[in-house]
Amino acid sequence: MLPMTGAEVLDYDPDPRGRRSARQAVAAYYAARGVRLEPEQLVLTTGTSEAYSFLFRLLCDPGDEILVPAPGYPLFDFLADAECVRLVTTPLVYDGAWQLDLATLEAGMTARTRAVVLVHPNNPTGHYTTHAESDALFAICRRHRLAVIVDEVFLDYPLQSVAAADAASFLARPTDIPVFVVSGISKIAALPQMKLAWIAVAGGESVEAASTREAALERLEVLADTFLSVSTPVQVALPQWLAQSDAMQERICARVSANLSALDALLAAQPVCWVSRLRAEAGWYAIVRVPALQTDEELAMMLLERGVWVHPGSFFAMPQAGWLVLSLLTPQDEFAAGLRVLLEAVAQQASEQERDQARRR
Repeated sequence: MLPMTGAEVLDYDPDPRGRRSARQAVAAYYAARGVRLEPEQLVLTTGTSEAYSFLFRLLCDPGDEILVPAPGYPLFDFLADAECVRLVTTPLVYDGAWQLDLATLEAGMTARTRAVVLVHPNNPTGHYTTHAESDALFAICRRHRLAVIVDEVFLDYPLQSVAAADAASFLARPTDIPVFVVSGISKIAALPQMKLAWIAVAGGESVEAASTREAALERLEVLADTFLSVSTPVQVALPQWLAQSDAMQERICARVSANLSALDALLAAQPVCWVSRLRAEAGWYAIVRVPALQTDEELAMMLLERGVWVHPGSFFAMPQAGWLVLSLLTPQDEFAAGLRVLLEAVAQQASEQERDQARRR
């Protein structure tokens, strides 16, 4: 890691959009992934939370609405409340794979709707928004004059092979509507403590789209200039952090892949299939289906008493019973040991339930 020392980190010549050298490093990160992005299309922020805050202020007046598919990470509720914006959730559909329910999403739009938020790939489902889905979504948003905000923090963590077009950044998907992509080094370089992220404003082929992009960037620059929240030392260090990120991602992907394989092997070895895994294409979570004998929170607390920490599905806006979310980042030995405890506990509860039902018949 680059030590944040030397004369450069003591400079104070702030650029509202972020130091040009830092934005060039972000543009190079995307260029390595086949995306052409100019430094002028970027605004640096202290994190994706601040990026969302800026975008909600840019796009919404108090009382306006943002659509967010669920399941999803519950951070958006707090960010929307802080900006006096109403969050409206629409369901993702699972039928062997996750997909957007575009008809329900469009039905949820009102005169106060201003944008749709996507997480690509989704957290925790691991669903990539396919190219066909994004084309259809762009058409809907064009009809309703809406923007799209895309969170791509997990983009570098595939769990299985999918079509290249489906795994590609939204910055590589042509459109003439406003598209804002947020990401940062919390996930890309596994450096959440360094607090650096960005907003990338997608380009547009038409004169109107380019004009809209430039107007958005000018207004984002005013917001960023109001706070000047990104510190100089992290901006100075960013080029080297991004240059070193591939090695960190390889180690994370290796652990996540090993844990996912261990999960599948232990699930396949169950005498009775009480627990099953849902398909995940990317990220570092696995969603498992368990018998809905109690609420997910009650099951999670029971497992915690046995030394196993899982997330209840309801934490991610899933139903109150029948779902658990497992972190695949756990050290491999601990993950396997914890999974055995989980499977044993679920099997014991389900067997007892079956015996009770048999006695009552």
